[in-house]
Amino acid sequence: MTAMRRFEGHGVLITGAARGIGAATARRLAAEGARVLVTDVDLAEAEKTAAALRELGSRAEAFGCDVGQRAQVEAAVAYAVDAFGSLDVLVNNAYRCTPDAPLFEDGSDEDWAADLDVTLTGAYRCARAALPHLVASGRGAIVTIGSVNGIQDFGNHAYSAAKAGLMSLTRTLAGHAAARGVRVNLVAPGTIRTTAWEGREDDLASAARLLYPLGRVGEPEDIAAAVAFLASGDAAWITGTTLCVDGGLLGVNKRFREAVGGEGGDADGS
Repeated sequence: MTAMRRFEGHGVLITGAARGIGAATARRLAAEGARVLVTDVDLAEAEKTAAALRELGSRAEAFGCDVGQRAQVEAAVAYAVDAFGSLDVLVNNAYRCTPDAPLFEDGSDEDWAADLDVTLTGAYRCARAALPHLVASGRGAIVTIGSVNGIQDFGNHAYSAAKAGLMSLTRTLAGHAAARGVRVNLVAPGTIRTTAWEGREDDLASAARLLYPLGRVGEPEDIAAAVAFLASGDAAWITGTTLCVDGGLLGVNKRFREAVGGEGGDADGS
């Protein structure tokens, strides 16, 4: 357990927190003193995550919440405020990602709309419901989980469009909320070893070897650490930003360097 206690007495709500990045973030913030509401559409798994936190001595509760439903979002926020006395941090982590059809023109309106509704509009619903309480806390912060897919092409049309939208929403909401004392930031992960990659260890190994300058894919704890920083007072003068936590994927062109012998050069030949 980390020795830092940056969230002592903070009430925190995390969406999509039953497993993966959400669960790791719940563990990290709870370890630093936060009282955490673990929300997820899978209430049974959310209960397991919350129970594990309680076994470690943390204050944690679970709540079933589909971010696609405004009433459920508002109920989750109200529950957190009632249970913890305040809501100081919102972590928007819930998402939906539908595999692309082989041909773009074969994609369905239903899949496109559903991915955007959960991933982008879901974060909007949560921020809308939480903002008055974050303002009232006097130290409110929103941290949203985006993706490198919102910055560069890695496939998944609807998911990527939604993640790009989250970056824009982060900037515009930060501009609105700053005068009200609330900071709004986004973490953009690269490839993270979660259950979404179950059974694809060879793919993860290939990605680590071929694409990632730091030689590995990310772990959920890598993202949780970035969320903890942005949500904490250590980031008190940071708002409206996107923090890429991607092992160098976007900043370093590993494949190009290897193609030209490892020393780099002028890509345009000039």
